[in-house]
Amino acid sequence: MKTSQFILALDQGTTSSRAIIFDHNGTIKQVSQKEFKQIYPKPGWVEHDANEIWESQLQVLKDCVKEAGISDDAINAIGITNQRETTIIWNRETGKPIHNAIVWQDRRTAGYCDTLKAAGKAEMIQNKTGLVVDAYFSGTKIKWILDNVDGARALADNGKLAFGTVDSWLLWNLTGGKVHVTDVTNASRTMIYNIRELKWDNELLELLDIPASILPEVRSSSEVYGNVTTDVLGGDIPISGIAGDQQSALFGQMCTRVGMAKSTYGTGCFLMMNTGEYVVKSTNNLLSTIAWQVNGVTQYALEGSVFVGGAVIQWLRDGIGILDDASDSEAIAMEVEDNGGVYFVPALTGLGAPHWDAYARGTIIGITRGTNRAHLTRAAIESICYQVNDVVRAMEADTGRSLAELRVDGGAVANNLLLQFQADILRTGVARPTILETTALGAAYLAGLATGYWSSMDEIASQWGLDKKFEPSMEEEKARAYTAEWDRAVGRSKMWIQEEKS
Repeated sequence: MKTSQFILALDQGTTSSRAIIFDHNGTIKQVSQKEFKQIYPKPGWVEHDANEIWESQLQVLKDCVKEAGISDDAINAIGITNQRETTIIWNRETGKPIHNAIVWQDRRTAGYCDTLKAAGKAEMIQNKTGLVVDAYFSGTKIKWILDNVDGARALADNGKLAFGTVDSWLLWNLTGGKVHVTDVTNASRTMIYNIRELKWDNELLELLDIPASILPEVRSSSEVYGNVTTDVLGGDIPISGIAGDQQSALFGQMCTRVGMAKSTYGTGCFLMMNTGEYVVKSTNNLLSTIAWQVNGVTQYALEGSVFVGGAVIQWLRDGIGILDDASDSEAIAMEVEDNGGVYFVPALTGLGAPHWDAYARGTIIGITRGTNRAHLTRAAIESICYQVNDVVRAMEADTGRSLAELRVDGGAVANNLLLQFQADILRTGVARPTILETTALGAAYLAGLATGYWSSMDEIASQWGLDKKFEPSMEEEKARAYTAEWDRAVGRSKMWIQEEKS
């Protein structure tokens, strides 16, 4: 193994596809990124063009290697990390999707999820999958496509369809249709995978009327799955690491010990705490999920998912036009001393953990004649912190363990105001690492471990470095007053709409 070689990480996210090349020290050599179209067929529905996902990912992969000025054979291995739960079904013979990808944010199956809960299936599903019954997960999205796309059931019955989360779709295309595989982390987000027995669950497949023939093989998070075809990159370059984006970030942050936690601030916010080799069943509306499986050892995590995190800043920019650029948000929010009594609950696609209310909707409350765009911007930034705080409190209640430190990553953590307010509300330290691209880094680490590029997890852990740690500076009484007002605002947003149950 030459230490001059590199690892290529493919980071397929909700709004863009990226490729990042890392060296042996875990530092970034090159980044390439391309946004793709968001499709909103109906209120609450969110789709992507699966072909555009693949084409954009392929383009940035090639651009990244070219712009880095390295040869293809300098790439030791490829790791994949991806937006989770997003559901793609394609024809095995043609390789073409039979419908747009249904994105994790999509709420079209909320009514069916209510039907499952009313039928008393929630506890059984949680016991097997670690998940709450919600439209967020892949299972009901698979059922919707099979039930609503003409001819889909017949094709599935004849073994001609393949389902995959985005990792499987990329792997299929990277290998020229030779490999139909997912890893345990992505499988654990489908609501049809038994995280205790580590297999697709026949009872759940029967419940959702999903044929097993469409499912990918489930493998570990760090092993060689196959090689890329020569029209992608030259040489026999292995694809050897896969993890859903949040698990990948947990690994990239080196939260490898029980009780260590991270929060990723991207389109949504996702907080995960390592619970070791045991499934901790949540009694506070969190998710039990697989953190990763490496060297035959499966580790688990508790997770709280916030649907709208950084996306609330995008909405200020694109939805109502009070920001020219998302990066302006910190400076504009600093124009005022506080939120002026304004609270923004960004339930733009419902509320995730720990509320799980598909019928909540965005609420801005406390507006007066004196309210200006700085107050709204500050309230939006603070809303991200309040939502993370809600998840942390639920996590502490589930584990009986106080959070000693929160490691953070994602695009929004460049915002110092956000991280200081987060520390103030949490009443604990918030640690920002030197390398913020921890999602892609986790995928790179998983890929490099499988090929021997890195010798061990201990070697990787030694590379984690601290950029800045934010400590609470606000008086605790004031912080509690803020969170009490936030709780009131959340109460106003809940059950706002009544959708027709289907």
